[in-house]
Amino acid sequence: MPKRDEMAAPIGSQAHYLDGRYYDQAYRRRRHDVRFYAGLAVESGGPVLELGAGTARVAQAIAKEGIDIVCVEPMEPMLAQARERLARLPRQVRAHVELRKGNLESLRLRRRFPLVIAPFNVWMHLYTREQVERGFATVRHHLTRSGRFVFDVLLPDPISLARDPSRRYRGGEVPHPRNGVRYRYGEYFSYDPLTQIETIIMDFEHPEDAASSFCTPLTQRQFFPAELEALLHYNGFTIESHTGDFQGKPITAATESQVIVARLRRPYSRSSTSQ
Repeated sequence: MPKRDEMAAPIGSQAHYLDGRYYDQAYRRRRHDVRFYAGLAVESGGPVLELGAGTARVAQAIAKEGIDIVCVEPMEPMLAQARERLARLPRQVRAHVELRKGNLESLRLRRRFPLVIAPFNVWMHLYTREQVERGFATVRHHLTRSGRFVFDVLLPDPISLARDPSRRYRGGEVPHPRNGVRYRYGEYFSYDPLTQIETIIMDFEHPEDAASSFCTPLTQRQFFPAELEALLHYNGFTIESHTGDFQGKPITAATESQVIVARLRRPYSRSSTSQ
């Protein structure tokens, strides 16, 4: 069993994003959010700013709609996979995508956007109140007066968060694109109710060589719906919609993802965005 106490949030915020090829394989069937964000991009008319762009999974679809998008991503392996993905696209599509290495907490571009997005749980890597506030400050800095900020995070599941941290939850076999080995996959879960951070240890057991087995930690800050509403309000936003999926269904006990569409709250001061 892995030593979860050695895997702090900074490690868990990066380890899952060190292999772009595996990341793309793991989420190759995730398409519902892509269609949602591409539709918003078309509706906005562009350009779009994407915070935490990963391997350009969403950006590719937006670019295919003829919308310009600036993709900001802190992890070089993800950017490398994004470049590889975009290289397979026609030149006229690639021309709509600008890739930039950067941290969403400190990003300050000299332009504003009618749509800022942070898809697929990006906000769950902001672990402290200060980090969350810096993230919202970045959005305020880049959003036009009538623009929208759209993001999604998981809905915390109390039953799931109470799972036994010593138990390995089996997940079948997973082929790894780097070596073709079919690992026996499992996961360990632990949750800190004080910080609201859940740590997931993704355990890859080699079928023949135990020394070649490995673990990947993933840490995610859990955001409860009323908490998100308060955080957005006190950071200068008003919620346009807060739904339980990408088709606009309400949040229920069975909800997986919270999808939030927010705007700048008026009155507001631009002076607070220049810090």
